[in-house]
Amino acid sequence: MKRVKLTVAYDGTNYCGWQVQPNGITVQEVLNQCLSEFTGENIETIGASRTDAGVHALGNVAVFDTEMRMPGDKFSFALNQRLPEDIRIQKSEEVDADFHPRYVKSQKTYEYRILNCRFPIPTERFYSHFTYIPLDVDKMKEAASYLIGEHDFKSFCGTGAQVKTTVRTVKEIQIEKSGDRITIRITGEGFLYNMVRIIAGTLMDIGGGLYPPEKMKEILEAKDRKKAGPTAPARGLTLMKIQYF
Repeated sequence: MKRVKLTVAYDGTNYCGWQVQPNGITVQEVLNQCLSEFTGENIETIGASRTDAGVHALGNVAVFDTEMRMPGDKFSFALNQRLPEDIRIQKSEEVDADFHPRYVKSQKTYEYRILNCRFPIPTERFYSHFTYIPLDVDKMKEAASYLIGEHDFKSFCGTGAQVKTTVRTVKEIQIEKSGDRITIRITGEGFLYNMVRIIAGTLMDIGGGLYPPEKMKEILEAKDRKKAGPTAPARGLTLMKIQYF
């Protein structure tokens, strides 16, 4: 028996998120089925990040155990011949039998993409959030600075989340504008349910002039979800990578 680690990229548009659930087809379900058919074993992957419906990924991580003697680095080629076009394995490799993608020390990087112009662009409708309200990127950057470091992010936690603590560490937030496109890039050691999307929604409120940048500090200290901005739509969010240490 060996454990194989997969780096998985997918377009989340047609899926009900990563994790297997009864409500509809998920990325993990498709991956499990493909692996089971290929290996002849009952494969159930363990994923690193349970992305929501409509969220995309370039570097989610999953592991599975198999008796198959194929070298770990060859699974990517075999699976990519069998998976649908909106799911692709970027890398496969054998890892230690006790490697768990959620319990090993790591940091994740997400990007939230915003199309900020007068009218939507149809080809970007699944991969960015459109708003015609002019956004001040400098104000968004100033507001984001209050979130760097270890804080209680309860104000940015989606309702219904079951966690032992809402304290998290945000390592870096970069906000860049190129033409009509704004990208919010967030790196942290872990994120609460909907945390990145709520941060993005709050930053857009501040960039649009609803609040001054220093309001972010007040929202953070309130530890109250009702004080923060809306949860930005899933389609603008992409899990870029997970780094393990």
